[in-house]
Amino acid sequence: MAATETRLLVLGAVRLFEPVNGYQIRRELLSWGVEDWAHIHPGSIYSSLSTLTKQGHVTRRDLEDGGRTVAVYSTTASGQDELERLFARAMTEVEPLNPLPVHTAMSMCSLFERDVVAAHLETRAAWLGERIAHLREQHEATSAGTSPPHVVHILELQLGIAELERTWVQDMAGLVRRGGLSFRGEPMAWQPSTDDPGWQMAADRDRYLAILRAQG
Repeated sequence: MAATETRLLVLGAVRLFEPVNGYQIRRELLSWGVEDWAHIHPGSIYSSLSTLTKQGHVTRRDLEDGGRTVAVYSTTASGQDELERLFARAMTEVEPLNPLPVHTAMSMCSLFERDVVAAHLETRAAWLGERIAHLREQHEATSAGTSPPHVVHILELQLGIAELERTWVQDMAGLVRRGGLSFRGEPMAWQPSTDDPGWQMAADRDRYLAILRAQG
C-alpha cells in the first residue's frame, strides 16, 4: 500500500476516535479489512503512528489507567490540516487503474462536512470526464489500424472502467447533495451493533479525556 494512503487511514482513525491508544487503532482498522483491500499490515500502523508523532501531526500522552501506563494519541492542528490535504488529494485526483486512494478517502468521509465531500466528488467526476474524452481519442486513433489489435481492447477496458466510475461518482455526489448519508456535524443515521468494539472505544475515550483533564 502506498505510504500516502497509510497516513490517511491512520491519521483519520486517530481523528475519529481521539484520544485513542495504538492497539485500538490497530484493531479498528483491521476490522475494516484493510489487510485485504488496502494491503496494510499491523506493523505499518504502529510505524505510521510513530512517524506522524515525530512530524507533529499527532501528540502522544502516556496515561496511568487502572494501574497500567497507556499511550494515547490525538491529532494536532497541523495533523488536521494534513488530514484535509490527504483526503482532498485522494478524493479528487484520478489515478488510472488505481482505485485505492478514493476507496481509502471514502472510508473517512464522515470526518468531513457534507459540502466538502460533495465538492470533492464533483471535482473527481469532472476529472474523470476529461480522462474519458482522452481515452476515446486514443481508442479512435488505435482503431484506425495504427496499433496492435490487443491495444484497442485494453483501451476499451480502461474506458469502460472510467465510465463506470464516473457514473458511480456522479450518483454519489447527487446522493450527498440530496441529504443522504451522515457527515461531520450531523446526527449519525447509522449505529454499530451493540457488541461492536467501537462502543468500548467510546467509553475508553471518555475515561482518557477525564484523566487528561485531571492532569491539566
